[in-house]
Amino acid sequence: MTGFSLNQATTKHWPLPDLVAGCVTAGVRAVGLWREEVQAYGVDKASGLMRDAGLTVSSLCRGGFFHDADWYDDNRRAIEEAAALGTDTLILVSGGLPGSSRDIDGARRHVGEAIGALVPDARAAGVRLAIEPLHPMFCADRCVVATLGQALELAAPYPSEVVGVCVDTYHLWWDDQIWPTIAEAGAAGRIAAFQLADWITPLPEGVLLGRGMPGTGCIDLCRFAGAVRAAGYDGWTEVEVFHEQVWARPGAAVLAEAYEGYRAATADV
Repeated sequence: MTGFSLNQATTKHWPLPDLVAGCVTAGVRAVGLWREEVQAYGVDKASGLMRDAGLTVSSLCRGGFFHDADWYDDNRRAIEEAAALGTDTLILVSGGLPGSSRDIDGARRHVGEAIGALVPDARAAGVRLAIEPLHPMFCADRCVVATLGQALELAAPYPSEVVGVCVDTYHLWWDDQIWPTIAEAGAAGRIAAFQLADWITPLPEGVLLGRGMPGTGCIDLCRFAGAVRAAGYDGWTEVEVFHEQVWARPGAAVLAEAYEGYRAATADV
């Protein structure tokens, strides 16, 4: 299980204590957590659960959504929660266009400025901010950062140990510049997280829930895994899938398939 992390979103309806017990039974060493589920369970309680089970929290998702009016206070809380859980990585999803605005360039500038405002808090807490680009179809409402290159530009003014990027195969597989950009991110020491999911067609209604388990779609996951490793990334690989049919299955079965998908993608790395 070395290197593998189960992102909590993949087994969304598996209660946290059951997820933890299932990971321990399977020999999984790391879990990526989501704020909503952690808050519902209790941050301190979740931290103790992870610690007692000997599990590493590979990341916390999510901060960001900088188009919201309370973005600053909410992101400071996210940083505090990440530190309490013992993870050094907070995933940032930037948010979309504010209100009725059509100014996507201005929205991206605001994201960069907002990240800069959070750098002192993140540094003090020992938490790294990982900017995650999302597929361009999410620009309007969820994430104006659509390419890894854009994420690197936003991260560049700040220390690499405090601001990095997240490489998510589902969101980036289409980009013809992804391979040199991954190498650039690695050379700059910016790769903070790596997530595996596949692209399946036809997309279901509500494309946010259209991720496939690794190996079920059209993405060359082996090439991604090799690229991030060649770029110097030696952290956790999270399997993060959103799909109603996946969520409806028993958590232990999904965990087993997630691990097999991870193993197939990384076998030659």
